[in-house]
Amino acid sequence: MLKIKIIDEERKQDINIPNEPFQLFGRMIPSYINEKWQYEIVYFEQDKIGEMCFPDENYDYNAMKDRCVFVGAYDGEKCIALAILRDAMMKYMYLYDLKVSKEYRRQGVASALIEKSKEICMERGYKGLYTQGQDNNLSACKFYIKTGFYIGGFDSNVYKWTKQEGKADIIFYLDI
Repeated sequence: MLKIKIIDEERKQDINIPNEPFQLFGRMIPSYINEKWQYEIVYFEQDKIGEMCFPDENYDYNAMKDRCVFVGAYDGEKCIALAILRDAMMKYMYLYDLKVSKEYRRQGVASALIEKSKEICMERGYKGLYTQGQDNNLSACKFYIKTGFYIGGFDSNVYKWTKQEGKADIIFYLDI
């Protein structure tokens, strides 16, 4: 049975669950017109569909614990998903990381982590969450929109001069 719980000192190793590949099958293209964000979705042609995996982060629980909350999803004793929330200066808490082990995706695990994250935000006096997703990580972008997030910004320069050049970050917000 799936359980969502705060990861504490006793389970600190669980914050380093490995990243797993995800499919790149399209791109979300935001636009800001008449002071409103909109987006269109462009799907890649079959021969352009690929896969990507972020490098593992090797998070340091002790270095991060004073400014972060770690939320895990557990199948029995096994941590199968992670959300990291980080304190921020504004009224939105930062969703620093959200990942679900491949075999548990599309089963509501990420949504359960977002629900717990909303509770944590309210307890800490925040008005919502914010995060970013790469424009070509269409699964993530569509998930955020489906979960109630909305586009609040776009960063087309963040990957300039890196291996990720040509990608951009969409900034998503969720009011609670």
